[in-house]
Amino acid sequence: MPARDHAVSLEEQIDQWRSYLRRRRAIHSVDVVELEDHLREQVAVLVGAGLATDEAFLVAVKRMGNLDAISREFAREHSDRLWKQLVLVPSDSGELRTAGPTDAIVAFCLAVAAAVVIKVPALFGLQLDEHRPEDAAFYARNLSLFVLPLLTGYFVWKRRLDTRTLSWLAGGFAVAGVFANVYPFAHRGSTEALTALHLPIALWLVVGIAYAGGRWSQVEGRMDFIRFSGELFIYYVLIALGGGVLTAFMAMIFRAIGINVGPFIGSWLLPCGAAGAVLVASWLVEAKQSVIESMAPVLTRLFTPLFAAVLIMFLGTLLWTGRGIDIERNVLITFDLLLVVVIALLLYSASARDPQSPPDAFDVVQVALVTSALLADAVALWAIAARITEFGFSPNRVAALGENMILLVNLAWSAVLYIRFLRGRGSFAALERWQTDYIPVYAVWAAIVVILFPPVFRYV
Repeated sequence: MPARDHAVSLEEQIDQWRSYLRRRRAIHSVDVVELEDHLREQVAVLVGAGLATDEAFLVAVKRMGNLDAISREFAREHSDRLWKQLVLVPSDSGELRTAGPTDAIVAFCLAVAAAVVIKVPALFGLQLDEHRPEDAAFYARNLSLFVLPLLTGYFVWKRRLDTRTLSWLAGGFAVAGVFANVYPFAHRGSTEALTALHLPIALWLVVGIAYAGGRWSQVEGRMDFIRFSGELFIYYVLIALGGGVLTAFMAMIFRAIGINVGPFIGSWLLPCGAAGAVLVASWLVEAKQSVIESMAPVLTRLFTPLFAAVLIMFLGTLLWTGRGIDIERNVLITFDLLLVVVIALLLYSASARDPQSPPDAFDVVQVALVTSALLADAVALWAIAARITEFGFSPNRVAALGENMILLVNLAWSAVLYIRFLRGRGSFAALERWQTDYIPVYAVWAAIVVILFPPVFRYV
């Protein structure tokens, strides 16, 4: 067999093995990544020793002791030649590696570091106080720089990234820090607010590259990061709810003895807790993935029809009343957030779905959601273009125009691919590939807003 055929065969076998493992609730996505790396190393050694590629693959699977129980089940479902004779043997049971105490220690130390870093500007007279708007603006622009470098560092340590990758990641944060602080922004200007909103989006791509650990160029690596982002959001909200209850009880019990802890809560507890919780939530995602992996698909299936119903009712009301969309900044932000939630529901349902499964009723609901969001986005674009034509360009209008154009392209092609899948003329993998390939577009546009908009619009 030619070498090319061997490579294709090996990749197909690994893909089948990986897909099987991902369907196992006991195996986390990060574990699959590490196990695949180990499997490939074993195959390379065995091929170098003279075995054929397919034989090396099967022997390597057999040698991975922690997977013996899973492999036996895989062999029962796939009765290819050599599976039963190489895999169906008694083995000791064992648990897969989960995040150990070292991971917890590192994560909690970084959480403490984030809580400390967010208070460092106070040493230079910059207070997080609503009565000092210039200081508040500084915190708004730099908020992501207080936390995301530490989160990236956690994944650099966990994935054991090389020095070259580390230098690129550090360079990205350094450039972001320069552009967030070097411009002479006008007080309460639009470009400053746009920078504060878009910088975290651009830097989240840097976090994703670290999280993927060298697999960012692969669809599965980017899809894992999407899955992580959704799970992180869920854990962070849960921590925030618990923290809110704790804070309320704290305020009440101290008030009972005549002590007002409001200033301490506002200046210390909330900002430090919010920063540290990002690291804690990320560690929880890594350590307890099976819990959220069970919860998130349920939440996705619950909210997808609800959001679809809201958008359909919105479009129906729009047609019935003939009213246009108000494009004030807060309204546009809310509208864009709604469309982003639609994209997030689509992405997360895709990450939790078996690509080989046939279309079902939920896929029809997804198409209805995407189509209604596409129409709503087109209406918003029309309103923005009309306002620009009437009143001219402004930072907010141009930013909204670009963001809605990006969302329109994503939604339009997603709808095409999804409809093809429903009609049996395309694969679900094509939709996954499109969604993951499109992720950098959002980060690039966010970087453009941060870097180019302030000088173009004269920092107002």
